[in-house]
Amino acid sequence: MPIQAQESADKPARVDALKITFLSWATGSSKLSWEHALPSLGQTTELCVGLIGAGNDKYDNDPRGLTLRYGHKFFVGSYDPARPFDGFYLRPEAIYSRFNYTHTLPGTRTLAQMGSLIATVGYQRTWGRFVADVWVGGGYAFGTPAETGYHHGFQLLDHLGLHNDNVALSFSIRVGWCF
Repeated sequence: MPIQAQESADKPARVDALKITFLSWATGSSKLSWEHALPSLGQTTELCVGLIGAGNDKYDNDPRGLTLRYGHKFFVGSYDPARPFDGFYLRPEAIYSRFNYTHTLPGTRTLAQMGSLIATVGYQRTWGRFVADVWVGGGYAFGTPAETGYHHGFQLLDHLGLHNDNVALSFSIRVGWCF
């Protein structure tokens, strides 16, 4: 029995986190993420599922669909396995988004289906069981874009007079609970 107590004392108390993407409902979708820590490696894996249309779309084009994200975080700098979600990280990420929406032509709906490979840099911090995560990133996008360029997980480059359907940009804040 003492051996089991010693083993559990060496392991982090919480290696899983459930998070929501803060304010995602304000941009037309609702996203829920599950993150699992690999403390001995200084890494985590993260899967995010989003329902497009479960929220208030800022473009008012009634989108309906799904978005999926998978990322693998590599924590950099000082890392404490007892706090496996804390620190600066680099994360390669794959995103898939498929939805239909009301087109600018009256009475028509259009399918948008995009994939993206993005590199992000971020910071994540826990306070007790509460976790907050913020990141920014960019990468390559491919597929059939929405006319707005917004894909409920990334935005295609369309800023300052620049437009490119193959450049994806991402920024977000997630908050959640560790268990």
